Amino acid sequence: MFKKIRWNLVLFISLGGMINYMDRSAFAIAAPVFSKDLNLTPSEMGILFSSFSIGYALFNFIGGYASDKYGPKKVFAVSMALWSIFCGMIGVTIGFISMLIIRTLFGAAEGPFAATLNKMVNNWFPKKEVATAIGVATAGNPIGGAIAGPIMGILIITTGWRVAFFILAAIGFIWLLGWLKIAKDKPEQHKKISKEELEYILSDDNNVESKNTSTISKPLSFYIKSPTILATTLAFFSLNYILFFFLSWFPSYLSNVQNLSIKDMSIVSIIPWLLGAIGMALGGILCDFVLKKTNRPLFSRKIVLVSCLGISAILVFLVGNVTSVESAVALMAFGIFFLYLSATTYWAILQDTVAKNNIGAVGGFVHAMANIAGILGPIITGYIIEWSGMYSIAFFVAGGIGIVGAISVALYVKPLNLTN
Repeated sequence: MFKKIRWNLVLFISLGGMINYMDRSAFAIAAPVFSKDLNLTPSEMGILFSSFSIGYALFNFIGGYASDKYGPKKVFAVSMALWSIFCGMIGVTIGFISMLIIRTLFGAAEGPFAATLNKMVNNWFPKKEVATAIGVATAGNPIGGAIAGPIMGILIITTGWRVAFFILAAIGFIWLLGWLKIAKDKPEQHKKISKEELEYILSDDNNVESKNTSTISKPLSFYIKSPTILATTLAFFSLNYILFFFLSWFPSYLSNVQNLSIKDMSIVSIIPWLLGAIGMALGGILCDFVLKKTNRPLFSRKIVLVSCLGISAILVFLVGNVTSVESAVALMAFGIFFLYLSATTYWAILQDTVAKNNIGAVGGFVHAMANIAGILGPIITGYIIEWSGMYSIAFFVAGGIGIVGAISVALYVKPLNLTN
């Protein structure tokens, strides 16, 4: 499997995703330390957590459009270079305002990654491998979140939180050098690809409910008014609300409510991310397995998305009812597992319903709208905690939003007619 050029490429993208999530997760791991150094309140921390998503959401769409126009190789390269620079600059911030500006720019630089990844998979994989490819490409995301805890914990203890961000920035530039050497926008541009692999990629002879072709193109307005795309966007919003709530506030919950030290918190925080990585990889395989059995791509995506997002939402809701650290970590870990088990399905639905020429822009739009949750979630959580003094209400809200997203997909996601 991984002797093929397309799988080597997707593994390298997965490594980039690992760096992506390690860099963004590092902020939450370091938060209990730098919030004291800079005298930041919970509401200010909520704004800082959300500032990442302000820039991130905007450049989801811009990055998707750019990948359609300029190709995913260039967009990936510019994105990695800029976010590594801004990641390092977090280490030179002196207060709330400077942190807010750098954090927003950091989010903007990371924004193009997911939509550009989707474009790359669309270029390099036949339909029958799309969900598995997305699963492999994005499996690095939760792994990055997992290793951020121990890496940042060790770096903070040994070098301080400022130097820790400098070191993370350097890692991004190492990946960038490799990407510029091995990546091509399309398989026919790669000098080392075999004739057999190229023919296999371009054949795409799977019989699917809706077939994307390079000759079909629709205006963006066609998609953003579609119940299928809107319901998928709402469900993606739900996933991101839970994810950004977990990413931003769960380390502080472990530190402030469960009274764990930075060392213990950074170790315990590995568990949900590791289960998330397993869920991410299995989700794509599960979707493609159901597809092979039913030859109904949208059905296979829906059944995995609705069941897994729903279970995740219930588990997150239950965290608000427990008091022990063991119960909280176990529920949250399995909640993240099922959340990531659904994660490839959102992109797979777009691959199955959106014309090939539009996939970057539509994917960018959906991702941008979904990442509004990353703006609202941390801010809402910060004010809930400051107002009530409790984290339990925040867990209830996150779980409830997840249920709404699962129901929307069950009711409204249907094949699109691209020929009229």
